[in-house]
Order: sequence, then C-alpha cells, then structure tokens
Amino acid sequence: MDIRYIDEMDIKGKRVLIRVDFNVPLDPDGNITDDTRIRAVLPTINYALDEGAKVILASHLGRPKGKKVPQLSMAPVAKRLSRLLGKEVVLAPDVIGEEVKRIVDSMKPGDVVLLENLRFYPGEESNDEDFARELASLADVYINDAFATAHRSHASNVAITRFVKECGAGLLMRKEITYFEKAIEEPMRPLVAIVGGAKISDKIGVLGSLSQKVDKLIVGGGLVFTFLKALGYEIGKSIVEDSMLEKALEVLDRIKERKIKFYLPVDFVVADRFDPAAETKVVTYQEIPKDWMALDIGPATTTLFGEAIQNAKTIIWNGPMGVFEMDAFSRGTYAMLSHVANAYALTIVGGGDTDVAVHRAGELAKMSYVSTGGGAFLSLLEGKELPAITALKSCSKSKEEVSSL
Repeated sequence: MDIRYIDEMDIKGKRVLIRVDFNVPLDPDGNITDDTRIRAVLPTINYALDEGAKVILASHLGRPKGKKVPQLSMAPVAKRLSRLLGKEVVLAPDVIGEEVKRIVDSMKPGDVVLLENLRFYPGEESNDEDFARELASLADVYINDAFATAHRSHASNVAITRFVKECGAGLLMRKEITYFEKAIEEPMRPLVAIVGGAKISDKIGVLGSLSQKVDKLIVGGGLVFTFLKALGYEIGKSIVEDSMLEKALEVLDRIKERKIKFYLPVDFVVADRFDPAAETKVVTYQEIPKDWMALDIGPATTTLFGEAIQNAKTIIWNGPMGVFEMDAFSRGTYAMLSHVANAYALTIVGGGDTDVAVHRAGELAKMSYVSTGGGAFLSLLEGKELPAITALKSCSKSKEEVSSL
C-alpha cells in the first residue's frame, strides 16, 4: 500500500493536523533569519485552506529537551506565517490540554492554529503513546509534511498515526520522495554522487551504499583525511577519525570491486591554525605540512571535480567541500556549487550545511531540487527506511483494511 497524499483525501470542513518542520534559525533577539522551511510547506497549507479545512499546525523548534523554554516559543513562526499566508495564524498557548481543545473546537473552516513547540513535552522525542493520543484527539485527519524529521521516531510523526482516523502525507513530502526516487531508484546515467562534510562516521554508511549505485563518487570535505591517512599519507593536523581507518579501507575495496570512478582531492588550501585570519597556502595532497591543517579543496581539485561531473545526467550532493563559513576556506564549496548549478543534469542537493551554502552562493534557482532534510536525506541515501514514512504506510494499510470489513 502506497502513502496517501493530502490532495487524494476528503478534508473539506475537517480538522486537519499537519506535522510541519518549522525548525528555523533565530538570531539572539528571536527573529527568524531564514524562512525557507516555512515557505516550503505553504503549498500544503494553502491546499488545505482552499479545501475549507480547519488547519492545525504542529512543529518543534530547537532543543528544549522536554521543558518549556520561552526563547524557543513558536511565536516568531506564527508571526511570519501570518504574513506569508496573508491571514491570522492563532498561536495556541500549549500543545495539548483543555485550553488547546477549546481553541480547536471553536475553529471555523479556513482558520489556522499553530500549536506551541512539540518538544516542550518529553513525550514527543520518546514517541510516547499517551502524548500522541492527546495530540491525535485534536484532529480528524493527520498529514505529515515534515520530511526533515522523517528519520526520527517521535510521537508527532510515528505514534500519532495509530490514533487518527485518517492519515496521509503533504505535498512537500511527495516532492522529496519523488526527487529521491528519480535520483536513486531510476536515475538517468551517469549518476554522480558528491559527498562532503566533516566526519566520515556520519557518512560511512552512505558511502558504502552509494558505491553500489553510482557511476562516479566524488569525496571532499573533512572526511577525506580519514581516507588519506588510511592510505598512508601525511595529513598534518587535519580532522581525522582514527577509529574509522579500517572502515574507510573497506569502502575503498568495495569501490574497486565495482570499478566505479572514484575521486579524492589532489590539492588543498591549508592553514597554520583554525582561524579566519590564519596564514594559508595551497599544497598537493602529498605535501600537507605536519603542523598545518587542510580546510578546503584546492583549485586543481575544483577543476578536476568540475570535469568529472560534466557528462553527468544525475547529480546528488550532500556536504560542503571545506569550512565554507570562513571566507578563506569557502572557494572550493562555492566553485563546486557553480559547476553543479551549470551542469546539464538533474541536480539534487541535500543536507543542512549544503543547503546554507546554496542559498549563500545564490545558486538556488539553478538547482533542480534542494531537499529540506539533512539527516532524513542521508538516511535515504544509506538505504534506510524512514520511521515516519513506514508509519504512514502502515496507517494507510490498516485504515484500508478496516474500511473493507
């Protein structure tokens, strides 16, 4: 049984609880600095409003760890969403309880209520059934449109599906799943994966999985140095995970077996310390000085990687090529973004840091798709089932079985 989507369901006049991902960055004064995640779910919200539904939105924000933290209130989100929708979004004073029920019971078709931060309750992250049951009691229909949290087993995206009459997914979730399937399950080839980021332990499963699927695998970022050290090269004070050296060699063996084209950087921008004002120079991968650290790929590497993706028909990218937050070490990531943006290919970018880099570089419009999920995107690349997707499939199946009795 496939997932049902919101535009395949009768939601007219019903209370529709939509799990969204409004985990947006805030500045020290509590102002939203990037509303991309809010805008991403507008098509689903607007569809529900056009259908005359009573829209209840639920999200987490930050990590309050089961306590009510005023600085992590959803108030700034309610304010921004009101502006984006052009209508009032009522902020509920809580997530569950009598006051919230009273607000929901008084809703009219076309009204929008945003619940307070889900993670103010420890039951959210522990996938607690009692918390999920109370949340479910607010709704006739449950819709999950929070792809970025789909890899987590939390009450608002897993346990809740056992207590609602109907459940389905939103339009953003459908877009995420569709693009992923295009990229991995039935890709136009050559399929090229670019994997960066700091830690190889976060990506080792992804690299192993991708090595079985792609035609070319390009690796940059901090995780490169575990490979280089495993191969016997001097890496100076560059980031490395010594516990992963053996696993790195296993991945290299798998790549050799499949005979895919594998690319590591051939030069680096190195610095004498981790500091924006550090002394820097460009060296080849054989010449990293003992007391220096590599913090970005070098110009020869960006040329090599750019040529490697020229004939690609599908490109997947997760993880930056260096410490792009510091100007001196940003050129590798931005050069690669330019190469990918101008490629004649389906281009799918995923991961929080990569997403930030795309926006900073102004290349968003040229990408085929930028995923809203970091961990969820990685889990899919690794070939894992996402708990929230599994829950939606089970929910659709069980409701169908009940209706056929």
